[in-house]
Amino acid sequence: VQLVESGGGLVQPGGSLRLSCAASGFTFRRYGMNWYRQSPGKERELVATITSGGGTTPYADSVKGRFTISRDNAKNTVYLQMNSLKPEDTAVYYCNVYIGLTDYWGQGTQVTVSS
Repeated sequence: VQLVESGGGLVQPGGSLRLSCAASGFTFRRYGMNWYRQSPGKERELVATITSGGGTTPYADSVKGRFTISRDNAKNTVYLQMNSLKPEDTAVYYCNVYIGLTDYWGQGTQVTVSS
């Protein structure tokens, strides 16, 4: 299993970014996918989940109405569209999948929201 995130960077408050996670090594369309984030000194936080069928579970309150998770099974890729970014969204964002009692993680992509 391999998960490779991309799309992070430096953005001003109020701006937008779209993160991508390219997956390989498993049958992507069969599994739900998650985005987590972790800020320095804080625990890793679940941001958004998308089911194998494309449904979403409730987003974390801190991102509700601003972030949208989606997937493209033809490209084995899951996305996180982030709008109206705030300084408190600054974190390393990780893609995650749970397969066979094992959590798999990407290397993470840094998002910094600052003026």
